[in-house]
Amino acid sequence: MDLRIFTEPQQGATYDTLLTVAKATEDLGFDGFFRSDHYLRMGDVSGLPGPTDAWITLAGLARETERIRLGTLMTAATFRLPAVLAIQVAQVDQMSGGRVELGLGAGWFEEEHKAYGIPFPKEKFARLEEQLEIVTGLWATEAGKSFDFHGTYYDLTDSPALPKPAQRKVPVIIGGHGATRTPRLAARYADEFNIPFASVEDSARQFGRVRAAAEEAGRAADDLTYSNALVVCVGRDDQEVARRAEVIGRDVDELKANGLAGSPAEVVDKIARYAAIGSERLYLQTLDLHDLDQLELISTQVMPQLP
Repeated sequence: MDLRIFTEPQQGATYDTLLTVAKATEDLGFDGFFRSDHYLRMGDVSGLPGPTDAWITLAGLARETERIRLGTLMTAATFRLPAVLAIQVAQVDQMSGGRVELGLGAGWFEEEHKAYGIPFPKEKFARLEEQLEIVTGLWATEAGKSFDFHGTYYDLTDSPALPKPAQRKVPVIIGGHGATRTPRLAARYADEFNIPFASVEDSARQFGRVRAAAEEAGRAADDLTYSNALVVCVGRDDQEVARRAEVIGRDVDELKANGLAGSPAEVVDKIARYAAIGSERLYLQTLDLHDLDQLELISTQVMPQLP
């Protein structure tokens, strides 16, 4: 079971804070550092000092880290033109020595689009499908050849399809709860399918849909990696768990029901339930970016007990 740290910088974080967390992520043995791609805070927080851009952040971290995987959960297709995104991700992959992964979603948070003047189209899912075809098609085009795409929303003619990533193939992550179109897209384009903030039971159902869609598309279901994203709140005792829950504005019982919360033993037991239904990777949503002690606790008392 891979454990990755997943951050939400739109809630309030500087680049220096993210760098500190990323370095701790690497030093403590986690597999990767991922971040959301949002420009507006959510809920009752100030969001100060303001948003950081996901791919600019990852470019910096690519030069400041050596081992961990780096990526987004999820970049919004509404934020960037697909060919520009392909260039950005390929460049960051080169800067990291081939450690980048692209989580790409349709985009959903209308308020942030309004706040920053970003168009929020109705036909988001169809645009996402074209973006996936373009991004993966540009990367897959042989050097010296050109790429063309003529779709409903995007039109590329005689693109040199450069630059290329350092990796032969940048892993693409697709996720969500949709019962039909999301599994179909994952079956066609994804290297990993991620379901965020879902119960064991709901995760099992969605993994089943994706596996069926992959087989229907002529692809082995086990070609994909299956993963979950879950909020984390771990403490050595009940008092520490309660303190950490209060800091992030959440209820302990709710966190235990819907996330990975409690003592290290409780969290290990919960992780085992996700592993039993096929989850191979967990993104630990870390909401208090100044609490590096929690990361150390997970590293020393949770990770060693995982298969």
